[in-house]
Amino acid sequence: MSFGFWGIQFGWGLQMANMSAIYEYLGAKPDQIPLLWLAAPLTGLLIQPIIGHMSDRTWGRLGRRRPYFLTGAILSSLALVLMPNSSALWMAAGLLWILDASINISMEPFRAFVADMLPEKQRTRGFAMQSLFIGLGAIVASALPWMMTHWFGISNATGVAQQIPLTVKYSFYLGAAAFFIAVLWTILSTREYPPDDLASFRKMKTEKAGLGRGAAEIVEAILKMPPAMRQLAWVQIFTWLGLFCMWLYFPVAVAHNVFGAPDEKSPLYAEGTEWGGLCFAMYSVVTFIFSFFLVGLAQKFNRKWVHTICLICGAAGLLSVAVIHNKYLLLISMTGVGIAWASILSMPYAILAGSLPPGKTGVYMGIFNFFIVLPEIAASLGFGWVMNHLLNNNRLAAVIAGGVFLLIAAILTQRVKDVADETVAV
Repeated sequence: MSFGFWGIQFGWGLQMANMSAIYEYLGAKPDQIPLLWLAAPLTGLLIQPIIGHMSDRTWGRLGRRRPYFLTGAILSSLALVLMPNSSALWMAAGLLWILDASINISMEPFRAFVADMLPEKQRTRGFAMQSLFIGLGAIVASALPWMMTHWFGISNATGVAQQIPLTVKYSFYLGAAAFFIAVLWTILSTREYPPDDLASFRKMKTEKAGLGRGAAEIVEAILKMPPAMRQLAWVQIFTWLGLFCMWLYFPVAVAHNVFGAPDEKSPLYAEGTEWGGLCFAMYSVVTFIFSFFLVGLAQKFNRKWVHTICLICGAAGLLSVAVIHNKYLLLISMTGVGIAWASILSMPYAILAGSLPPGKTGVYMGIFNFFIVLPEIAASLGFGWVMNHLLNNNRLAAVIAGGVFLLIAAILTQRVKDVADETVAV
C-alpha cells in the first residue's frame, strides 16, 4: 500500500537536494532562490485540494485513488528526465512547476488511500509505514550524485558556467525510473473497496458535478474544519517554514561555509553540494530506522508528546549547524532532523485522520496541505528580501532560522487535542 511512496520520494529527494544548486549552476543569486522555488508550494496549494475532491468522487476500473497515482507517476517521470537538461533559469523554474504539480497528483491520494483502507487503530502504523518508505527512498535519492562520483567514478566537475554536472543528470534519470516503477507496483499489487452504496455514490457524483460546485464544497469544508485540524494548522505552518529554510539553503551552505567554495565553478562547490545531499541521505536513514519505533512510542506515551519531542530534536539538529565546521559532524546534526522528519510525515496525519468526517478524507487531506504550502509561498515571496537585507545573503543563517521555526512548532503541538487521547480518557 505504501511502497509507491518510495518512488514519490525519489522525486522529492532529488528536488530538495539539488534544485538550489541547479539554480546556482544556471546563474541564480542566493536572494533569488526562494522566488524560484515558488512553484513547489503554489502547485500544492492549487492541485492538492482539487485532486482530493476529485478522488473522493472517483470510481472506476482502477478504483478511487489509483488512477491519480498512475497519472502523476507518468508526468513526474517525464519531468525528472527533462529537469537536469535545463539550459536556462526560466526552463528549470518552468519544469519545477510541472514536476511539483505531477508529484502532487500522485502524493495527495496516497495520504487518503491509507485513511480509506485502514481502521483508526491501524492508521498510526499505516502512516508510520509511509514514513519508512519515504525515508528509504530519500536515502538513495539524496545520495545519488555523491554515489555517482565516489562509487562509479563519474566526474562532477563542470569547469564552465551554467552547466549541470553529469552526476546530477544521471541521478535524475534513475529517479524517473524508480518513481514510475514503485508507484506502478502499488497500483498492481493493491485493490480498493468500492463505496458501500455504489448507486447512491454515482447519483451524488452526478448531482454535485461541475467545477463551481466542487469549489463551493472545498470552501464549505474549509469553513467547517474540525478543531484538531485548526490547531494542527499552526504546527504545520511553523514546521514547514523550518523545513523550507533547510531545503533551500543547507546544501549550498555546506558548499560555501564548510567546504569553502569560492563560487559555483569550483570543484569544492560540487563536492559541498554532494555532501549536503549525503547529509540529507543521513537524515533519511534515521527516518527509516526511527519509523519502526514510532508506533510503539505513540502507544506508550501519546502522539502529541511524541511529535513535540521529535520536533525539538529537529530544531536542535539545525541549530547545531551554527557551530559545526567539520563535515562529518553534520551527519550527527542530521540525526535530529531525521527523527523530526519521521514524525512530521506520520503523526500530524494520524491525528488528523481520526477527526475527519466520513467521505471527505481526500478533500480534507488536500486542504491540510494548505498549511504546508502557504508558509512556503510566504517564504518564497518574502525570504529573498530577508536574505538580502537582514541576513546579508548568509545561507548558514537561513538554516539556523529553520531550527527556530521547528522549535516554535514543537511548543504549539502541545495545544492540539487528539481524538485518540479523548477516547482513551473516556
